[in-house]
Amino acid sequence: LGELWAIPIMLRLALIENLRRVGARIAADGTDRNRADYWADQMMEIAEKDPKSLILAISDMARSSPPLVSSFVAEFARRLQGQSPALALPLTWIEQRLSESGLTIEQSVQAENRQQAADQVSISNSIGSLRFLGAMDWREFVETMSVVERTLREDPGGVYGMMDFATRDRYRHVVEKIAKSSRRSESEVARKAIQMARESAAKKDSDERAAHVGFYLIDKGLPELERAVEIRRSIGEVLQKRIGRSPLLLYLGSISLATGIFSGSLLVKAHASGVQGWSLALTGVLSLLCTSHLAVALVNWLATLLAAPHLLPRMDFSGGIPPESRTLVVIPTMLTSAQNVEDLVEALEVRFLANRDENLRFALVTDLRDAPEETIPEDEPLLRLARKRIEELNKKYSDSKSDTFFLFHRPRRWNPRERIWMGYERKRGKLAELNSLLLGGAQGISGDRFSLIVGHTDILSNVKYVITLDTDTQLPRGSAWQFVGAMAHPLNRARYDGGKERVGEGYCILQPRVAVSLPGISRSRYARLFGSEPGIDPYTRAVSDVYQDLFHEGSFIGKGIYDVGAFERVLKERFPENRVLSHDLVEGCYARAGLLSDLQLYEEYPSRYSADVSRRHRWIRGDWQIARWLLPRVPGPGASRQKNPLSGLSRWKIFDNLRRSLVPPALTL
Repeated sequence: LGELWAIPIMLRLALIENLRRVGARIAADGTDRNRADYWADQMMEIAEKDPKSLILAISDMARSSPPLVSSFVAEFARRLQGQSPALALPLTWIEQRLSESGLTIEQSVQAENRQQAADQVSISNSIGSLRFLGAMDWREFVETMSVVERTLREDPGGVYGMMDFATRDRYRHVVEKIAKSSRRSESEVARKAIQMARESAAKKDSDERAAHVGFYLIDKGLPELERAVEIRRSIGEVLQKRIGRSPLLLYLGSISLATGIFSGSLLVKAHASGVQGWSLALTGVLSLLCTSHLAVALVNWLATLLAAPHLLPRMDFSGGIPPESRTLVVIPTMLTSAQNVEDLVEALEVRFLANRDENLRFALVTDLRDAPEETIPEDEPLLRLARKRIEELNKKYSDSKSDTFFLFHRPRRWNPRERIWMGYERKRGKLAELNSLLLGGAQGISGDRFSLIVGHTDILSNVKYVITLDTDTQLPRGSAWQFVGAMAHPLNRARYDGGKERVGEGYCILQPRVAVSLPGISRSRYARLFGSEPGIDPYTRAVSDVYQDLFHEGSFIGKGIYDVGAFERVLKERFPENRVLSHDLVEGCYARAGLLSDLQLYEEYPSRYSADVSRRHRWIRGDWQIARWLLPRVPGPGASRQKNPLSGLSRWKIFDNLRRSLVPPALTL
């Protein structure tokens, strides 16, 4: 495989070397022509002013021993021929010198002309060939010529050929790496992986993922393949393999050790300074909080150095999302004013134009502002405007089969806890009731699901995935099919573990990276000071994330794609009503979220300090509301208590959020 990829590199090197060689010769010829011009100028000047001294100039030129190469002779003859009769003398001298080598001036001129023509053709061909090499699809060439590629395309599930190039290339590199560590050739390793996949496919009760060759290359079947081909590991690889069996223990142990060392040193200094009793205890608690922040940052940094990021496998849906993976892009939001409605519809249209696909639909899932009454006079004009704008979009981008844009609006419900009329469970309630509608539920969780639906919803009955975005989140061009392609890959499909009552393998949710948009960072000086690096990073394809790289899990932050059926199976009637403000993190723990580190969304950064503080207050409040999920038993629907099914990693994520919320006040004290 490496030899195939080396072909275009070596061809480019050969062409560049030819250009260097021709360029060096042209530069040398230029130097010779400059020397010829110098002596020609001398001869012509002397012939004009003092012809008798011409013989002295010729002798000076003879003593300088000019190289009588074709470039020098041709330029010298061109300058002097046809000039004064006195200038025939230096040409005669040149002719005599050339005769010693059996050459004439005419032959040298012809040779120079031929050389210049050959150099011109050579440079033209080299540059043209470089352009051709740059335009040629070498990926197709490598895959066409690769024996490993032809073998892997025999994947029993037929999945391999439908994956994107990056995923196929990753599979091939794994085969190459295994072959280097064993006595088998690359084709033999690939053949063995295909054989194992076929054996699994023949078993009736086997895991459907095991029928895909990738299961034995990048998933849990890899150790089995390595044993089958008798891979030989170095001592370092063996140690790394054993350490990797308990990553959470190593990770938390390292953080605890670093925190203990840092805080212990501070306590020793405090005690030496005379701090004792309760003051020393308080100092210890504060130092633990403060030094834990440094310890976590240090361990995370080391982890990103030791663990290489790996992209999640993805299907290639660049040519169109298939009907069985039909997807709905939804924006849970609120209708607050006429201008707000116009902005929401315009942003929805922009997302559609950047990701047009026959099996991709777009929807607004809306509530109205909290109010002391179920309806207020301002509601109806906003709903009429929203309905009108969505209908205009469907008419503008009419599809004979079905509507593309939808509006799902919920009525206010009385919340006895908050003592106000509001949207049921806010964002989580919107998605839960939308999921119930997509899955064919007769009624929403809180009675009538939606008071207003715009668009014919027949096509939504077979929606497989939902991409949920915030109001200010941009969906870049072509990112929707990448979302769906990753979710549709067999190795990423969620597998519900009935014993643990959560997703045990695969991913129910995939979370992309989120960055600050360029317009968002430019809105205020505060955003420019505190916002992260804005815009697109052209140099980074995948980034390191500790949770994804070490534990193969990410953290859900409310923007991403989820499998509707699996999502509802895991989370339906899971949480108590009106008790949790932010469900994103704990939902990701139940449904198992993965990180798409090569896919990035963009959103705005708060333009004012007050808006940023308000946002952080909501986050911290939500984090403390799910603190009960650190306990053995957690609250369920109504007043019930359930056994906590979350993993140790999930509980650490919750605890880490609580710890981070206490670090600023601890540093202040």
